[in-house]
Amino acid sequence: MAEVKASMAGNVWKITVNKGDKVEEDQEVVILESMKMEIPIPAEEGGTVKELKVAEGDFVNEGDTILVIE
Repeated sequence: MAEVKASMAGNVWKITVNKGDKVEEDQEVVILESMKMEIPIPAEEGGTVKELKVAEGDFVNEGDTILVIE
């Protein structure tokens, strides 16, 4: 099981996967918005999205878990 974590603080602008989706390593799963910049967050390993821990519009801090892959 792997956790995808926020690389910096920002707002969750867009979630590009859903629970149950299969993802590949380095696939973009979430886009954060910070200081009017879009920051893509990739999956660090492949698998199936088990749980989304955030919703679009949520604020996350650096290191917060965004989603879980198994």
